[in-house]
Amino acid sequence: MPVPLADLPPDARARPQSVGEIFRTFTWIAMQGFGGVLAIIQRAIVEDKQWLTPDEFIEEWAVAQVLPGPNVINLALMLGDRYFGLRGAMAAVAGMLALPTLLIVLLALVYAQLAGHPQVAGALRGMGAVAAGLIAATGMKLVPTLRRHPLGLRVCLAFVALVFCTIALLRWPLLAVLVLFGGVSCVWTWRKIAP
Repeated sequence: MPVPLADLPPDARARPQSVGEIFRTFTWIAMQGFGGVLAIIQRAIVEDKQWLTPDEFIEEWAVAQVLPGPNVINLALMLGDRYFGLRGAMAAVAGMLALPTLLIVLLALVYAQLAGHPQVAGALRGMGAVAAGLIAATGMKLVPTLRRHPLGLRVCLAFVALVFCTIALLRWPLLAVLVLFGGVSCVWTWRKIAP
């Protein structure tokens, strides 16, 4: 029976073998990320490559979301830096941006010619629904890691419900919700784990 990733010592766990592997991995992630890459990056980094445990991924993703800028770029920077320092960080960001930027420029040129077609508008709306489904599915896959959270599963799910209600139903600004609920949950967690 294989040893769970979380039970392995850090030096015995999988890690990228080169800066090139970091670049290729993040290029592959970026090229699959229509409408967002949370589901793809979680599967690639945690399940396929096993560079992070689910708990480590949650922690890194939380930090990436509160930093300014695109959260997936922040995560790529942190992972690249973790394994290869500045070279790894730059390779990860280059992987996330190089080929997708070229593709977006080419698609913009094509879209300028086809924007008036109703089929194109319908296809783009369909992609939005798929992206929302991917994000929801990834969120549900990450729920089991909340069982080990110091606040407990019920409190974590209460925070999830409150954040959903304030953003989706009450239309509060994201920054206000992040400061309010993020601040409360950080302080509460810190008080729980402080000696």
